[in-house]
Amino acid sequence: MKLNGRERWQRAFAQAQVRDEDFTTLSGVPLAPVYGPDEAPENIGWPGEFPFTRGLYATGYRGRSWTIRQFAGFGNAEQTNARYHQLLKAGGGGLSVAFDMPTLMGRDSDDPQALGEVGHCGVAIDSAADMEVLFNNIALQDITTSMTISGPAVPIFCMYVVAAERQGADIGKLNGTLQTDIFKEYIAQKEWLFAPEPHLRLIGDLMEYTTANIPAYKPLSVSGYHIREAGATAAQELAFTLADGFAYVELGLSRGLDVDQFAPGLSFFFDSHIDFFEEIAKFRAARRIWARWLRDVYGAKTPRAQWLRFHTQTAGVSLTAQQPENNIVRTAIEALAAVLGGTNSLHTNALDEVLALPTDKSAKIALRTQQVIAEESGVGNVADPLGGSWYVEALTDELERQAEEIFATIKNLPGEAGDGSMTAGILRGIEDAYFTGQIADAAFVYQQALEAKTKRIVGVNVHVDENQDELEILRISHEVERAQVELLKRRRDARDDQLVADRLARLSEAAQGEDNLIPPMLEAVRAEATLGEICDALRKQWGEYREPAKF
Repeated sequence: MKLNGRERWQRAFAQAQVRDEDFTTLSGVPLAPVYGPDEAPENIGWPGEFPFTRGLYATGYRGRSWTIRQFAGFGNAEQTNARYHQLLKAGGGGLSVAFDMPTLMGRDSDDPQALGEVGHCGVAIDSAADMEVLFNNIALQDITTSMTISGPAVPIFCMYVVAAERQGADIGKLNGTLQTDIFKEYIAQKEWLFAPEPHLRLIGDLMEYTTANIPAYKPLSVSGYHIREAGATAAQELAFTLADGFAYVELGLSRGLDVDQFAPGLSFFFDSHIDFFEEIAKFRAARRIWARWLRDVYGAKTPRAQWLRFHTQTAGVSLTAQQPENNIVRTAIEALAAVLGGTNSLHTNALDEVLALPTDKSAKIALRTQQVIAEESGVGNVADPLGGSWYVEALTDELERQAEEIFATIKNLPGEAGDGSMTAGILRGIEDAYFTGQIADAAFVYQQALEAKTKRIVGVNVHVDENQDELEILRISHEVERAQVELLKRRRDARDDQLVADRLARLSEAAQGEDNLIPPMLEAVRAEATLGEICDALRKQWGEYREPAKF
């Protein structure tokens, strides 16, 4: 007998594990796990069912709530380790590492270009020894860790693995996420080391290595967050991000990997902006588009390979220096949109992040914002509670339509004849400044709307206060940089320089050929080669990238 949609969902729900909690309203009204007609339209479907518009799991958040993963990093590894322990003690469920600018650019803390930047926008990591301190008394085998870094992501990953080895962890059981997404750097954030092709080689090597050796680890988190923060619209964030994801699928396939095996290792990182319903629709459309393309274009057969799993961060660009307490409200609205859109994990920004790294107090308020949503609001009781809303479904369809138009544009960008792949289109778009031009135009239109007050920001162009109290912010002392440079010197003095030189030479030699670079890089890290030394060894082989000037 053929089952209708509701009956299929009921069967899946009955086989799943559900949390032992009270799923009723505040007044005690019992709630069904999901609502909808017995047979929903195919493009909407049911939770846990292709095309996953309503979520990846039949149980929604009744099976498992989203991971509360607060993004943190400042000063040196010891200071950030203390913040991690505070977050975990306060109920955080996972860690997310913010690195300082020298680390993001693959440079050591004593590099002349690092002067004045060490520890300011994140934590300084120079070697595996720093990574050990960063996770001191935090068992890496037992916690998921996300690391937001792209250009030097692979050597940072190697330091993470070595730190786990030194803890005695079973490396094959590590679970976490590495950003690694180099395309978004050329599109938006501008933190690269080499030209795109060498970066893609490193990413392909990492995908091969983790697929074979650390199957639960997600080596690539495709980031739309930085694209949106640069000024993109919701549709542009959606389309550019998924296009990047498709290109990484093509990379895996070009390496001979099985899409059903490696695609589950891809995850996504989205912005949750202030337009509540648009963001919910964006997340729902993202799942649907990804599932359809993975199945119909790239041949993924298993549901896990068709799933789009994503982390969300509330919109830093929506925060204002004026009346900064209003940022608590903005963050709560954005976090609620992410949850109603079905995010798998979430970071909530602190009220003072528009001015500086968060203080202990503001970081705790941001954490408590998630906890209030999770524990008090009841929004996790029902899967996709807005599914079937005429407005939300229409907006989901519209964002999907706009994204498909952008995909077609990317694949058909003018230039030398490509192979028709998304990868070729993205590479053309990077060289021809298509992406940066589109984002700049969108940002300009929004700025005009703010100046005309057709779009409003409380405290900025409406409801403005002339007198404001000064906010207490976190300031990073120059002493942090001085101490980190001195520590790096002591560690260099204590290591075997000849061993380091030999292993860096092996890495350089491997970079000239086609062997996987992860094993020789791990050996260099185990010898305490620094991040800057490893990146310099590769820069000597591959050169540095300079963005073409476009006017």
